[in-house]
Amino acid sequence: MQPVRLAGIPPIWFDPRTEGLEKRDVSMAKVRLDKLRKVYPNGHVGVAEASFEIADGELLVLVGPSGCGKTTLLRMIAGLESISGGTLSIGERVVNDIAPKDRDIAMVFQNYALYPHMTVAENLGFGLKLRGQPKAEIERRVAEAARMLELEQRLDSRPAALSGGQRQRVALGRALVRDPKVFLLDEPLSNLDAKLRLSMRVEIARIHQRLKATMVYVTHDQIEAMTLGQRIVVLNGGVIQQIDTPMNLYDTPANLFVAGFLGSPAMNLLRGILYRDGGWKLAMPQGELVLGELPQGAALEAWRDRDIVVGLRPEDLLLCADAAGAALAAQLEVVEPVGNEVFLNLRHGELALVSRMPPRELPAPGSTLHFGFAPERLHFFDAKGEGARIA
Repeated sequence: MQPVRLAGIPPIWFDPRTEGLEKRDVSMAKVRLDKLRKVYPNGHVGVAEASFEIADGELLVLVGPSGCGKTTLLRMIAGLESISGGTLSIGERVVNDIAPKDRDIAMVFQNYALYPHMTVAENLGFGLKLRGQPKAEIERRVAEAARMLELEQRLDSRPAALSGGQRQRVALGRALVRDPKVFLLDEPLSNLDAKLRLSMRVEIARIHQRLKATMVYVTHDQIEAMTLGQRIVVLNGGVIQQIDTPMNLYDTPANLFVAGFLGSPAMNLLRGILYRDGGWKLAMPQGELVLGELPQGAALEAWRDRDIVVGLRPEDLLLCADAAGAALAAQLEVVEPVGNEVFLNLRHGELALVSRMPPRELPAPGSTLHFGFAPERLHFFDAKGEGARIA
């Protein structure tokens, strides 16, 4: 097997059973949103002027907390939600007023939306039957989708006899047989248990790698977003916060929301007043934090004696052998082992911190530990307004 590397993330290994299969002849199209808006009759703004382009064959993820507008945006692309303003194009065609059935898209829903009285084969082929496709063509496409999704032995089964993962495969297959220009997936894995979510993530990545199809994937799960998306659109309150590759979002978050939302555990955020006294320091309610000489110093000059937030990823909060050279001391409250690494939940005064480290002989809860960091791994944000990145 050969690893397939999606942009900016570790490689996902694909099952050799998909190797050597010919790529399906999928009609692809870019999707372009130009100041797309959704305002409800009560005045609530569901989506505020979304503008971006999804390239041919790209897997783009919309991610954010509940109520952020991601599903609304997906439904606007699908034609299931009316557009209040702006322009939506699929390919070279503006589709604002085009009916969903005429947009050449296929949608996979969170709840599978299978017909319980139909077999797997009938569910897979039902959309094609409605469109008047010849019986032989329907059978060919159904057989191809079943082979790709390992459903060949379940074609005569009804949904009630399937596992959750198999039902989701049928839902995916029903979209695949359509050969649409764009696939839209609305939290398709949220009803599955953790093990099935992992296997289905790989399944979706495999399908995308094979088809090179344009896909828009909605999730509230930032791990799904990071592992699947070639690019990610982060939303909050109907407003796009940042659009970038997974690792660029992780390494250079545009604001405090993105910094806190992406990453598990979340980024440590230390608030205080930035000043210089020999080197850079942060005056926090919990005490002084010595930052030292910083490579970001030139950008920080304008922020002297002002409130800022310093961000530090858990893996960059480094355990020191003793107090010598350490930047801060913290009390260990809880140790969370997760197999290949452990999370140290710490308390520095009233400030909660998390350190991520490899498994090793660990101190007992209640111990006082000392930590340092590499100055170049610090992130700096404006403490006010929208929390924009400073450096």
